[in-house]
Amino acid sequence: MLAVGTSVLNVGYPMVTLPLSLGYWTEEGYDVDVQPVGSSLQAIQLLVAGNADFVQANASAIIQSAVTNKLPVRVVMANGVTDWSIAVPVDSKIRTIADLRGRTIGVFSVVSAGVSLLQHSLKQQGITVESAGISFLPLGLGAPPVQAMRRGQVDALIYWAPGVASFRNAGLELREIVPAEWRTYPDYSLGTLQRSISSDPDKVVAIARGIAKATVYALANPECAVRLHWRRFPDTKPSGVDDETAMRMDLNTINAQLSTLADGFRLNGGRQWGATDPAGLARLQNFLNEAGIINGSLPADSYLTAIPNFYDRVNDFDAEKIRAAARTCEVAQ
Repeated sequence: MLAVGTSVLNVGYPMVTLPLSLGYWTEEGYDVDVQPVGSSLQAIQLLVAGNADFVQANASAIIQSAVTNKLPVRVVMANGVTDWSIAVPVDSKIRTIADLRGRTIGVFSVVSAGVSLLQHSLKQQGITVESAGISFLPLGLGAPPVQAMRRGQVDALIYWAPGVASFRNAGLELREIVPAEWRTYPDYSLGTLQRSISSDPDKVVAIARGIAKATVYALANPECAVRLHWRRFPDTKPSGVDDETAMRMDLNTINAQLSTLADGFRLNGGRQWGATDPAGLARLQNFLNEAGIINGSLPADSYLTAIPNFYDRVNDFDAEKIRAAARTCEVAQ
C-alpha cells in the first residue's frame, strides 16, 4: 500500500493517482493500493507498523521521524516544494510579511507548518509575532476560512496551495505573498523504510518511475489528468455544478499542485524527475531546528535511498512519448 498524507484523495494528487489510471505500476508488475490516511505523520506510523510499503508525505515529517524518533525513513524522491502562501484579498494593502503587523491571520491550526514558516521569516527580519501584534485564528478547512475572510474576521489566510485553490473555487479573489525562502524547501515526497530499500530496490525504482511518468503526463495536459481522475474516482468530482464549472474548479486544484511539482523539479537540478538534492534537505532540517520543531540533525545524504544509479533508473522512460499521449488524451477517449 502507498499511504498518502491527506484526508481526501482528490484531483490534487496526480503523481500517485494517475499511475493507477494509466497502468504505469501494472506495467512494472505491481498492484498498488493508494489510500488517503490523514496526516503525513499518520502515514509514517502506518509505514513503520508494516501496514504500508510507501508513503507520500511531507519531507519535514520524514526528517522529524528520523531525528526525533530514530526511524529509518528515507526520501525516495522529492516531488515538490513547500507550497504554503499568505493569501490576502486582491485589493488588500498587505504586500509583505512586515505589513502583517496588527493583523489577524486565519490558519488551519496554530501548530500548522504555515505558522512556523511565518514565524521563521519574521524572525529573520528581527520581528516576532508578539512584537508585531499578529494573532492567529484556527479555522480548519472548507467553508470556515472562506466565511471568515468574507466577514472581515481575518486579514489573511496561511494555507497550502490546494487549500488556497479551494478558497478561489469558493469565490474568493486572492493575491498570494510567498517569502522567497519558502519554496527553497523540499516538501511532499515519496518515502519508504530502509528495510524496503535493502530488500527490494527494484520495487522502489518501479514505484518511483510510475510517479515520475505520471508527473510528466499531468504537466503536459492537466485537463486530461482531471478527466482521468474523475473516471477512476467519480465521487471526487465537484457536485452541484455543471461540467464546465467542475473542470474549472478542479483545474485550479491540480494546477496548484503541478506548480509545486515543477518547482521541485527545478529545485533539484531540472534534469531528472524525483532527484533529491541533499542541500535542500539540509536547508529544511536547519529550518526545523530553528523553528523548534526538532532538536538535532543528521547528515542530509543519510535521508536518501543510496540505490546505485537510482535517478537514472527512475528516469529510464521516453518522456516525449508520454507527453504526446497526454496531449491527445488518448487514454481518456
